[in-house]
Amino acid sequence: MSERQTIFEAIGGIDQVDALVDRFYDLMDLEPQYKELRAMHAPDLSNSREKLKFFLTGWMGGPDIYSPKYGYPMLRARHLPFKIGLLERDQWLACMYQAMEECGIEGNVAKQLEESFFNTANWMRNQPN
Repeated sequence: MSERQTIFEAIGGIDQVDALVDRFYDLMDLEPQYKELRAMHAPDLSNSREKLKFFLTGWMGGPDIYSPKYGYPMLRARHLPFKIGLLERDQWLACMYQAMEECGIEGNVAKQLEESFFNTANWMRNQPN
């Protein structure tokens, strides 16, 4: 990834963000090791998929398509109704890292994303464990 290239561009743009988010939610739905994470979501994941696709697009340096539709992200505030502890954080990260690997996101860009995802997921914790 060059210094001028965003993560969004480095991973392949909107098509790769869509693939990543779709694989993330597919894994969450299919794999028993993510059952607690899955239980925090509505039966229909369509809305969650759209919101995460829109959010990640801008968060990775692509166009801001989240805010015009949903307002300022306010991630932590929007997630406060959910109990997020170490288990939930770790399941979210494991599911996302697996989706990244299966989508072919690797190398330096994967390391940058993994670090950013960890920092964000850890900040989202609202349980003392």
